[in-house]
Amino acid sequence: MKNIIIILLTVSPWLSGAQTLDSLSFTEYLGYVKQFHPIVKQAELRLEIGQASLMKARGGFDPKFEVDFNEKDFKNTEYYERLNATFKIPTWYGIELKANFDDNTGYYLNPENTVPNDGLYSAGIGFSLGQGLLINKRMADIKKAKFYTTQTEAERKLLVNEVLYNASTAYFDWLQAYNETKIYQRFLANAEVRFKGVRSSVLAGDKAGIDSLEAGIVVKTRTLELEQAQVKLLKARLQASNFIWLNNTPADINDAVYPTLTLDEEVDSILALDDRLELNVAEHPKLVALGSKLDGMDVDRRLKANKLLPIVNGQYNFLSETPEIANSFNASAYKASINVAFPLFLRKERGDLKLSKLKIQDAEFEFSDTQLQIKNKITALNKELESYKTQNKLIKTIVADYITLLNAEERKFTFGESSIFLINSRENKLIQSQVKAIQLENKFFTTKAKLFNSLGLVPN
Repeated sequence: MKNIIIILLTVSPWLSGAQTLDSLSFTEYLGYVKQFHPIVKQAELRLEIGQASLMKARGGFDPKFEVDFNEKDFKNTEYYERLNATFKIPTWYGIELKANFDDNTGYYLNPENTVPNDGLYSAGIGFSLGQGLLINKRMADIKKAKFYTTQTEAERKLLVNEVLYNASTAYFDWLQAYNETKIYQRFLANAEVRFKGVRSSVLAGDKAGIDSLEAGIVVKTRTLELEQAQVKLLKARLQASNFIWLNNTPADINDAVYPTLTLDEEVDSILALDDRLELNVAEHPKLVALGSKLDGMDVDRRLKANKLLPIVNGQYNFLSETPEIANSFNASAYKASINVAFPLFLRKERGDLKLSKLKIQDAEFEFSDTQLQIKNKITALNKELESYKTQNKLIKTIVADYITLLNAEERKFTFGESSIFLINSRENKLIQSQVKAIQLENKFFTTKAKLFNSLGLVPN
């Protein structure tokens, strides 16, 4: 119950009409996304999957204790009773340490299984001299699991980066729609003031009635533009709300909350673009993931190549009735075996190896292509950002010039040397230039977000 109350208190300012939060900066917005968004939390599972895979692979080297017991009694005769207990310790290079205890009795016991009355102890090693000496499945699984752990870390960064990129573009679109709405609100207010003034002049007989009609049309036009801008703002705000979660609960951004104007330097800092010039493309998460995948495939290739060697497995065990006496294990009592096998044509093994090499070539082509695409995309986006800087400077001067023209036209109107039509024309040009300036700013910020996405960055 206490947790529910805390969640309601946290989320209510967003969902209700309360105005406890009147603005939401880009920093705060991305902070909510990084901390609470389910995809970001899901990305953390990638790390746990990698760690679990590594733990599973290491399980191949866990010591093992085995007990095998067989007994047969028939018609009051004990045919046999066999007990075999083994303790094994796998090691890295195809060698296995073994300790064994045998205790066998019975009337029909196979003579080779006969042991002393107190049982027989043995200690020795099992080894591979062909397949499995330098690399075997256990070793390969460990190495591939380590590479997979690196791959999952890179994939986590890519997932988080993608979420933050989409959230950033949603915020910038919301900021654009909000600024456009403020423009239309301001010019609607100007049009209404002008309409009241013109109407008073018409009623006083100083102006013709057509001027009042024209001023009224401008008010209606501005009202229509404002209504369209508000619909656009609503959609942009809801789109930005898609990325806001609080304590595993989705939250809508209140319509009283507005985005704050973010400076260029702040965007660079928030998206970690300050260090982009020092970034090595080879460290890009996507290339790291592909590189780790390639490393894992190379381990698999080496394992397949090892299959071309003959199978030579051997065992050597010292035997003793008194294991508590160390020198009782000596070369005078032992049990040894060797097993050799070698396919004549090796068609299966050679086919597997060739397929493995072809998969590696395919992955290398993908790596090279991805690397080139990333480099070219980063270069293009940096050039695009430089162009937008120039365009933003130009549009600011254009807006300033249109403001000067409109102010001059309004002064002329007060002296009776202009008309509502000319003022409306100047005002339309100014609105278009200001909206264009907002759109260029949005494209500039969105391109920064694209660069952030292309670099695969994850801010702290």
